[in-house]
Amino acid sequence: MPGSSTRIDVLIPAIPKDLVTLPHVINSIRKYVKHPIGRIMIIAPKNQRIIDFCRRKGCRFINEASVLPIGKKGIYSHTGRWNRAGWLYQQLLKLSGDKLSSQRFFLVIDADTVLIRPHLFRINNKTVFYCRNWTHQEYKNAYRKLLGKRATSPVSFVTHYMLFDRAKLSRLKRIIASRHNRNWYIAILDRINKTKPINFSEFETYGNFVRSHYPGAMIIRSSMNKSLSSNFLSLSGKKVKKLARKYRSISFHKRKIYFRK
Repeated sequence: MPGSSTRIDVLIPAIPKDLVTLPHVINSIRKYVKHPIGRIMIIAPKNQRIIDFCRRKGCRFINEASVLPIGKKGIYSHTGRWNRAGWLYQQLLKLSGDKLSSQRFFLVIDADTVLIRPHLFRINNKTVFYCRNWTHQEYKNAYRKLLGKRATSPVSFVTHYMLFDRAKLSRLKRIIASRHNRNWYIAILDRINKTKPINFSEFETYGNFVRSHYPGAMIIRSSMNKSLSSNFLSLSGKKVKKLARKYRSISFHKRKIYFRK
């Protein structure tokens, strides 16, 4: 696959338990993302293991407490079985990437997702969105509440990684803030259904926004992601090569809530 000259930053929200998979995530970015990479930023709680890891891997550590004036403890999202405050907080941190990246475009990728095939995110001045064919209705409900319009995309943008355009993301947040007369992150927390275990998606929201406002700026491709409950270290090189014949990436989800019913 030919590469692109568009330089991008990378943003990865993480917590200490992600240190098992995170080295492989970063290695896969450097191997398979066909763009010049600026900074790889790890946004995480202040933790010495993560700080030392960033130093070893040549990444920039960003203390998550410095990004937003609210923290995980200030978010209520509890269903009785699932406490989703940390999950929501990470999504808000991702949507803050326009204030953290020094490049126009930045790639956000989950700390449990490893690329196993080459990826290109900009082609002919258009952004490539890797998508799947199913979603959760609450994601669409949240979009309608926030933007006042239906999410009309026939595909889902929830595929564990996405390239953001800082200008488009900033516009999305300004519209949300203006429409609800409050900070964009407060508007999100106020409008979503916090009694549902799955209630908001940053990727679904941004993807549908771009599709609605910049329809000619997108290229849609199948994500071909495989969710596994095992650990990356348990996979042999031969097994990874076999998976790469069919999939573009693999995600190591520990909670069943992430799997499609």
